[in-house]
Amino acid sequence: MGIIGKDYKYKIIENFLTKEEIELFKNYCEIKHRLNNKNFDTEQSNTMDTCFYGDPIMDSLLLSKQKIMEKESGKKLLPTYAFWRTYTKYAILKKHTDRPSCEISATVFIDSEGPEWPIFIEGKELILKPGQAVIYLGCELEHWREEFLGDYQFQTFLHYVDKDGSNKEWYMDKKIYWGMNKN
Repeated sequence: MGIIGKDYKYKIIENFLTKEEIELFKNYCEIKHRLNNKNFDTEQSNTMDTCFYGDPIMDSLLLSKQKIMEKESGKKLLPTYAFWRTYTKYAILKKHTDRPSCEISATVFIDSEGPEWPIFIEGKELILKPGQAVIYLGCELEHWREEFLGDYQFQTFLHYVDKDGSNKEWYMDKKIYWGMNKN
């Protein structure tokens, strides 16, 4: 089993997003969610949540936060992909571990309308505030969320692999360019 830093497999990062970044991404997610008519995911959740893989602004965030992720993980990293989602009322996130391109991941809380909605990592309940992130070993640690009772929650996921590790082939999630879907 791998570790992040010296003695833990996940940790909360305060002020991962600045106040200006929170405002920018909140507005962006709200506008994009309202305009969405085809990007939905019912596989990981039980609702019609808006979701986007390879979104240019989130890929930009992935690249701009690489140094913070390296500092916090204690590893040289390669970015793989970003994914963001608008969770809606009654959404859940099924218990799972991630695929190889999510070796070291961050789930970043942007904004929400509703009650606190914890993420569970290896059974531990973690509650994030806007701008906070939890970084964790996505391939190793089971993580999930129970039913959401709010109106919406904007969340982005930033994924990286260890530059010197066995998953380095997943750099850019095997895409040709940033800001594009895999297909």
